[in-house]
Amino acid sequence: MTKTGFGALNWVVLIAYLLGMLGVGAYFTRKASKNTDSFFTAEGKIPAWAAGFSIYATTLSAITFMSTPEKSFLTDWGYAVGNIAIIVLIPILTRYYVPFFRKLKVTTAYEYLEKRFSPAMRVLGSLLFMLYHIGRVAIVIYLPIIAITAVSNINPILIALFVGGLCIVYTFLGGIEGVIWSDVIQGIILLGGAILVSIMGAHYIHGGWATIASDAVQHGKLFSHMDWRVSDLSKFIPLIFAGQFFNSLYQYTGSQDVVQRYQTTSSLKEANKSLWTNGLLAFITIPIFYGMGTVLYSFYHHVAVLPHGFNTSALVPYFIVKELPAGIAGLVIAAIFAAAQSTIASSLNAISSCAIVDFKQRFFANKLKNVKDVTLARWIICIAGLFSLAIAIYLLAGNTSGTWDLFLAVTGLFGVPIAGIFAAGIFTTKANSFSAILGLVISAALTYYVQSLMVSPFIVSCVSFIVAFLVCYLVGWITPKFSKNIRGLTAKTIDDDYEEE
Repeated sequence: MTKTGFGALNWVVLIAYLLGMLGVGAYFTRKASKNTDSFFTAEGKIPAWAAGFSIYATTLSAITFMSTPEKSFLTDWGYAVGNIAIIVLIPILTRYYVPFFRKLKVTTAYEYLEKRFSPAMRVLGSLLFMLYHIGRVAIVIYLPIIAITAVSNINPILIALFVGGLCIVYTFLGGIEGVIWSDVIQGIILLGGAILVSIMGAHYIHGGWATIASDAVQHGKLFSHMDWRVSDLSKFIPLIFAGQFFNSLYQYTGSQDVVQRYQTTSSLKEANKSLWTNGLLAFITIPIFYGMGTVLYSFYHHVAVLPHGFNTSALVPYFIVKELPAGIAGLVIAAIFAAAQSTIASSLNAISSCAIVDFKQRFFANKLKNVKDVTLARWIICIAGLFSLAIAIYLLAGNTSGTWDLFLAVTGLFGVPIAGIFAAGIFTTKANSFSAILGLVISAALTYYVQSLMVSPFIVSCVSFIVAFLVCYLVGWITPKFSKNIRGLTAKTIDDDYEEE
């Protein structure tokens, strides 16, 4: 397949965007430098709508920006029920989870695990998050660049240095406040870019939206009876919903990059508003991103033809660089990188908050008392970011990614099980420190086994959560000697004050 030149005007637009993000980080440098409260929670001064936009941008990566339209291009909108799962989850979050995080004034999600279970659970949860997200940052840099450079002559190493390097710098400078306001800008750009692709695609099609709607109905591109067949679990809507529900439950309760946002607003009411803002954005994502795939389906059936053997993972960037006018193409490619950068920046700031709060302040406060927390946090952002960037460049250089895939698979095994442990801690009174660790280990082992069967990733998520929850609860029932004071830490005592033992 012949690659397309990116063009000077597109480069100007892309570089202007990247430098603009750097400017946002620089603007918040002084405020972020005051203390860890400023650097990690913005002193609770972020408006609810901005925090909600930030949660949305954080959870929507560049991979999602490209893979969601690909799904609807190849099949239909069945996977959109995953977005509905997020909306169903929000009332549970606002009623049970966020009040605990706000009441306990935790900076990291894993502080709750120590109060409810033990320091060991806090260390495990925090360490696993950091390891996984260091790996995730590398993949978030690597995959979209591979897709874009597959269809254009952009130098992959150069763009990795620009996108990843500048992201590290503005996260280093601006702390969480810089990250959140960058997320707002990036969220607007990525939504605008997606809408623009659909508008331009429809413009090129004879009959426009009427033709697209006709194609969608005739070819079953929205929903069909196939989505309800148990014989194909990869498309079975109830299973997709359940799997995405548990995946989202981890992301919104046990993943520091999202949980951190709950403390950036001024009150519990504002934190809840931020979640509903995110829910609204998740809902409008359905027609925007799945609709993009449907538009491209019609475009490549009526206007143009994809090259023989084309890898559809590069579908969106291929359309952008081949069909959009100069300047506009640069803006939409910037939207893809905006989705990547919002995820990268959030992960890096969250990694540094875990390192400082869960390790330095908790275990090494005396030994490292002469090291300023914000200074150390910035060094951690640099180290984690540069390490991830180096791995991404290693992968871009064409070396095997098998070892790195294995690393992500192993660390990722513990994600959804952590959500099961959180749920057992909040919704049961029997779960204890011993049963929590046992539940985490057994769930990860069974998750690995179910993964090896290669049935459906959504079954994996369901097994991960349910096993972790049940083992934590049932083993806790028969091992009461490991229990501790949990007043104020469960749904049953949600309105009580928590008292340290």
